[in-house]
Amino acid sequence: MSKSDTSAHIQIKRVYEEPLTEDGYRILIDRIWPRGVSKEQAAIDEWMKEITPSSELRKWFGHRPEFFEAFAEKYVRELEQKPRCWLLADRICEMAIDRTVTLVYAAKDPVHNHANVLQNWLKSRPM
Repeated sequence: MSKSDTSAHIQIKRVYEEPLTEDGYRILIDRIWPRGVSKEQAAIDEWMKEITPSSELRKWFGHRPEFFEAFAEKYVRELEQKPRCWLLADRICEMAIDRTVTLVYAAKDPVHNHANVLQNWLKSRPM
């Protein structure tokens, strides 16, 4: 399977949306547990806190769309500087070879959030 086929199996979804069988393996990619969602409702297979933006970066961004471009650059820099993130990214990409992997997040904005940045970074990585 080619890299493009693998990356096609990595999708994102808000934790507040209903879990579906088509989601495949669901990974929560938030540092803190989403408000008002039980473990049963979230239907998470794994929680990868280490691949999320640092608390400092998350607080600096504050979900302000005007900061998104700078946030994305800083977050990618964090991902690339942490060996643990590379290992987790490798695991996600390996899982996505033969099944769908859904990165689950809680942010309200479907465009200006770390899940989009992470998904794009994963899809751009060499295999």
